[in-house]
Amino acid sequence: MALNNGTPSTGEGLILSFGEMLIDFVPTVSGVSLAEAPGFLKAPGGAPANVAIAVSRLGGQAAFVGKLGDDEFGHMLAGILKENGVRSDGITFDQGARTALAFVTLRADGEREFMFYRNPSADMLLKAEELNLELIRSAKVFHYGSISLIVEPCRSAHLRAMEVAKEAGCLLSYDPNLRLPLWPSAEEARKQILSIWDKADVIKVSDVELEFLTGSDKIDDASAMSLWHPNLKLLLVTLGDHGSRYYTKNFHGSVDAFHVNAVDTTGAGDAFVGALLCKVVDDQSILEDEARLREVLKYANACGAITTTKKGAIPALPTDADVLKLIKGA
Repeated sequence: MALNNGTPSTGEGLILSFGEMLIDFVPTVSGVSLAEAPGFLKAPGGAPANVAIAVSRLGGQAAFVGKLGDDEFGHMLAGILKENGVRSDGITFDQGARTALAFVTLRADGEREFMFYRNPSADMLLKAEELNLELIRSAKVFHYGSISLIVEPCRSAHLRAMEVAKEAGCLLSYDPNLRLPLWPSAEEARKQILSIWDKADVIKVSDVELEFLTGSDKIDDASAMSLWHPNLKLLLVTLGDHGSRYYTKNFHGSVDAFHVNAVDTTGAGDAFVGALLCKVVDDQSILEDEARLREVLKYANACGAITTTKKGAIPALPTDADVLKLIKGA
């Protein structure tokens, strides 16, 4: 079923995001270093949680699985998920570890630099036996990143959750969401990110991640296709204000970006992923139909663009009406 604008409708199936949720502390002034910042605003974040809220805000069904600290910030984050219509029965709380924090500088161009407080944070301590397997099995899409692969026991929990989701017939969606400062080394990051590569059905990387994973400074079709694996249904490369590229077994191409006044790029990739997933959750045949896939990616690009027009990820994530307005006005 398509809406009158040609975009396939949002699905009813459950999209489950697995991984970290944390608090970003963002300077009150843009374009300064952390040391120069006169003050900070707290902004809830964490890519998998952003994707869950993006899905919910677009009218989809979302759940989040992860661990938070049994502290004020952890309960605040759980509350934000609930307020945004995300199922929280996959969340556990750790009595001994704090909720993760990140201090994020917004450079003058809207790009970000990170400093993390996680030693260890609650999200890293999720154990396989704490997983809500019933919830995971009830999902149609299982979405995850790579931060949950960095240390045990969370790594084993991640692998187990992925295995259960795959057995239950979920579409596996992977956005590595590279955060180099969190890894022991660049080599380890590359190795672990690629260690689960061939399990995913849908993979989304940014242009920066493509360069990192391939070791090439070329962002072209050959470079992207070097990351292809035989079980993959869709590989996406996001190019910021240059739109996105898509690759499937039978076709590839690019979809232009929407031009907006970008203030903060935080969460744009998560909005893009959330939009894509809630359009394909009930009808995966879209992944094999180029015309319909292009409509979905145009919609996803619009979601990403809108998210850059406000500070912070979650407040900036759009509704369906916001997206259709931008598409109509373009």
